[in-house]
Amino acid sequence: MDRHAGPPRAPDRPPMPEPSYAERARTIVHLGRTGMLATLSRRRPGHPFGSVMPYALDEHGRPIFLISSMAMHTQNLEQDARASLLVTALEAAEDPLASGRVTLLGEARRLTTPDAVPARARYLERHAQAAYWVDFEDFSFWRLQIAEVYFVGGFAAMDWVDGVQFEAARPDPLADVARGIIDHMNRDHADALVTYARVLAAEPAERASMLAVDRLGFKLRIEGGDRLSSCRIAFPREVRTADEARAVLIEMLAECRTRLRAPA
Repeated sequence: MDRHAGPPRAPDRPPMPEPSYAERARTIVHLGRTGMLATLSRRRPGHPFGSVMPYALDEHGRPIFLISSMAMHTQNLEQDARASLLVTALEAAEDPLASGRVTLLGEARRLTTPDAVPARARYLERHAQAAYWVDFEDFSFWRLQIAEVYFVGGFAAMDWVDGVQFEAARPDPLADVARGIIDHMNRDHADALVTYARVLAAEPAERASMLAVDRLGFKLRIEGGDRLSSCRIAFPREVRTADEARAVLIEMLAECRTRLRAPA
């Protein structure tokens, strides 16, 4: 395992359930639209060549590119199919090294006509403006066949994910609505976030903000005096929609308030 150790956890506090690294990697790639494609330079053999690369995804989460034969990266791939695609989380942290990112490694291959038909529909769904050049003779669809994935979820959260595991995983069901949940909680329910931190995480919070949310729980940024920290809080059950998340968060707040009223 190529995993850095995180900060020590209190012996009486069990680990919080979290999505697997494969699922978290699929979620970042699902939400992204553009990455950095690295190919091996034909002009300067052995040198990596980086290109900004819009992408779509097939049903297994494999990136699809629409590229011109005149582009340098295409010429590189025609000579050596090995490539990688770096995709970073859309919502960057204050420190970019604390943000999630995924590097997909494999070989890029031009799609044959049967495979290019569904690829075209998927690509135009994400990049409608490409309709202006999608049928140019020099453009064709390519797909990155994933051998392995390197996932970084921030500090002390990183590891390799096998390509088969990545393709078998699914994006988090809250991926497309998570930003709305986070913005709503931070804007309208800051007091509830402080209550969650104090009661469910035993943190002496003066202020708290939601950083992330997924089907199994959420992460808080906590301020108390001169101390700045973060914690993860688990949902009592899995949630898969914004409405389910809202209902569970209300239940959790009611439970916290009941605990606070209970005699010591």
